Amino acid sequence: MDTVPLLTETFERSQVTRLRHAVASCVGKAGLVGQRLDDFVLAVNELLTNAVRHGGGKGRLRLWRRGDEVICEVSDRGGGFDDTRLSTGAPPAADVPGGWGLWLAGKLSDRMEVHTGPGGTTVRISAVLAEEGAH
Repeated sequence: MDTVPLLTETFERSQVTRLRHAVASCVGKAGLVGQRLDDFVLAVNELLTNAVRHGGGKGRLRLWRRGDEVICEVSDRGGGFDDTRLSTGAPPAADVPGGWGLWLAGKLSDRMEVHTGPGGTTVRISAVLAEEGAH
């Protein structure tokens, strides 16, 4: 299956808004439309924000199309976190600060994978493109 690179960029806090717009443009041109496009871009924004907030102020984004899906991977060099709660799919507790960004990204994408440890965190999300003629 062919992989088509769409965007690869390192970023810092001041570039998050511009990068979010670039992602929206790229995935729109790749065929993601409507609410699916909005949801995917919001999920990517959560990942960018998390990388800046928890990963030392910067990160790396990779975006590509493979077959009938778009895939985005955001990596940072933060200290990692305990990801046991993510495996349950349960939302964060209302009385515990944080944790909503990854939960939301998982809900707004078709698939999410998280790899975290002392050397950093990489989160990969994907969304299946609509079939030709589908609404």
